[in-house]
This record gives sequence, C-alpha cells and structure tokens, in this order.
Amino acid sequence: MSERPLLLFLTSELPYPPYSGMAIRMVNFLAGLKDRYRLHLLSLSSDADARENADALRGFCERVEVLPAPERTREQRLRSLLTSRLPDMALRAYSLRLLRALQVLLANNPYEVVHVESIEMAPYALAAIRRRPKSRRPRVSEAGAPRFIFDDLNAEYLLQKRVFETDLRSPRRWIGAAYSFVQWRRLARYEREVCLAVDRVVAVSERDRDELLRLAPGADIHVVPNGIDAQHYLSYAPTDADRAILSSTGPNLVFTGKMDYRPNVDAMLWFCAEILPRVRAEMPDARLTIVGQRPSPAVLALGEQDGITVTGFVPDVRPYVAAADVYVVPMRMGSGTRLKVLEAMVLGKALVSTTLGCEGYGLKPDEEIAVADDAEEFAERVVTLLRDPARRTGLGARAREFAVQRYDWSRIVPLLERAYGFSQ
Repeated sequence: MSERPLLLFLTSELPYPPYSGMAIRMVNFLAGLKDRYRLHLLSLSSDADARENADALRGFCERVEVLPAPERTREQRLRSLLTSRLPDMALRAYSLRLLRALQVLLANNPYEVVHVESIEMAPYALAAIRRRPKSRRPRVSEAGAPRFIFDDLNAEYLLQKRVFETDLRSPRRWIGAAYSFVQWRRLARYEREVCLAVDRVVAVSERDRDELLRLAPGADIHVVPNGIDAQHYLSYAPTDADRAILSSTGPNLVFTGKMDYRPNVDAMLWFCAEILPRVRAEMPDARLTIVGQRPSPAVLALGEQDGITVTGFVPDVRPYVAAADVYVVPMRMGSGTRLKVLEAMVLGKALVSTTLGCEGYGLKPDEEIAVADDAEEFAERVVTLLRDPARRTGLGARAREFAVQRYDWSRIVPLLERAYGFSQ
C-alpha cells in the first residue's frame, strides 16, 4: 500500500491515562498500530485533565477530538427504564454533538476502518451504518465505505445475566435483581442487533465469542484477547519502600480493580463476608488489601474492619501485587477476561480464583492457578498456599511463563489487524 490506511477509533472515555481495563486495551492497540496506520480518535471526557490527556494520545494519533461526556441523572435513567426498550448502556454515552462530529469525520476522511469500543459507543455505529446507501454496505473483503468493527469488551448480556443470578441469591438484593433482569433482556436484543449490523465483531475470548454467536448466529466474530505489556512488569524491581508497602508481617492477600465496578464490589463483599473469616480462623494475622480507584461506599466500609485496607487510587499497582503472598480473584459476576489476572501472573504471584474470575485464558487449575467456587474451598486453597511458600513460588512461576508466552501485546495486535481485514 502506497499510503498507510486511515483508521478511526470511537471510545466512551479518553483512553489515557491507562488506569482502567478499557484504557489499557486501547492504548496498547494505538501504540501497536501507529507505525503502520494513520490513526484518528474521537472520544468523550469531562475530566479536568482532558486536554493534557488528549495531548498525550497525540503521540499515537495524528488527530484527537474530545467532546464533553453527557451526564445522565437518576431521574433520566428512571425515565428511560420506564419509557424506552433500550438498555441503559446504549444511552449512557449518547451525545448529539459526538454524533454530528462523527458524521463530519466520515464525510471528510477516507477511513478504511472505524473501531467502535464497547456497547456504549454502538449507537453511533448503528446510526452511521443506517445512513450508508444499501449499495455501499460492504463486508470486510469489499472496498468503499469504512468497515465498522465492534470491540465488545464483554458479552454484556451475559454479564447482566450473571449479575441477576447472583443478586437473586440474596433477598436484600432482589430489587437490584429485578433491574438486572430488565437490563439483561434488553441487552440481549440490542447486542444481537449490533453484532449483526456491523461488519465484524471482536470478542476478548473464545467463551465470549461462543456466547455472542449463540445470541447472534451468523455474526462475523474474531477473538482478540486482552494482553499485557510483559516487559513493564518483568522489569519491575521493588524498592525497600515497595517491599514495606503493605505494612504487615503477616500473610498478605491482595485484590486490584476499579472499585466502583459492580462485579469487583460484589467480589470483595463476598470475600470479606464468607472467605476471609475462614482464612483468619486458620491464620489470624492474615490481611487483605483492596487496591483501586473510586471505591464505592460499600467497599470503603470494608476498610473500617480490622485487617482490611482500602487504598483508593494508586498510580502503580505493581508494588501492591508484588508484595502479596497470594492474589485473590473471587469474582461471581462478569464476562470477558480480567486484566488483573494477567498483571498478577506476570509478576509471578500465586492466584486463587473462581472459575469465572479466570475464564477466557485457558489456565490449567493447580498448574498455573488455584480454582475454587465456594467460600469454604476458596479459603482452603488460600490457606494451603499461605502455608507452603514453595508451592506458591512454583504456581507463580508457571503462571508468569504462561502469560508472557501467550498474552504479550506484541502477539495480540496482529490478531486485531486480521480482524480489520488487513492480511499479516
């Protein structure tokens, strides 16, 4: 090709700084593509640092356009729940200003691919596709109008189904279960529509691909997993301050994640109520550190308990994970794959996870990770590892090798290019 192909990325928030799973995925895509493609980014942000963050992304993109993120009040969300058949996620990032900006960009630039990040941005893809003349609705192998690639970060309908099933177990959460049931059914309709309308879908795991194909038979779905900047973690050398960061001589358990994200909140509430007391019955000095931005009130309340620390935002999770004796992933809801698992693996940590927490990576239980799905067994696996340093070291070493060999971003970005329709 005489000129590098031009690609447009639509994101629901600026993918910088890369502190969330979405931002990490998008920044590494942009970094991996910038030398072979011309990149434009259209995004939403209301952060005070939006201008500086956009400037940082210009190192990857020749054009970055940022518009204010829409704000939806509780009253607006309730109204749409009662008056619309759309899921809340389809309304969360909708902005007429961004739609008009997209239309201008599409009219004035010869994009070959429009990469649509997440179901929040799907309404823009649907609107643009509906405006294409029927004679110019290409499949990936054809030329003409840009190809729309939908990056489905989670099988969202499956996530809401699991939230509903988890909430249904507790009468105190039945109101939430009712809401999740409605969102699950609406997402199933909407996600199917999106998957069948776009030119190609990107899923993060074979499991998600299978679930989306079950929802939308005939959709063209490629798997492009989440990845890890292995060298960033392998080169980490803890300082004396890092080694003391958990300020405990007892066994240290660590969990990381965005702590207003409902699956993460549920994981910590369940762990602290059902699993940690069982661990402490065997090892009274065991401590838990919960690391991550925007902790919800329920998570902040956990930090008031003896032996539990809630850090809030930290600029670098590596010192906390590296100082852990065991990294825990007690997830009961969600879909897709969890970047936190790769981070802990590359740092050589022994992990104890639910089946759901580590799904999508193809890990072998008891070889690269310890797996347990009920509270008693989960606690037993944690205690066993805490009492056996050699076993922890072996499990962590095999986990590191697995992650580095399969999930470095250098192996992932070529899969994305093939999903775009560019041969490699």
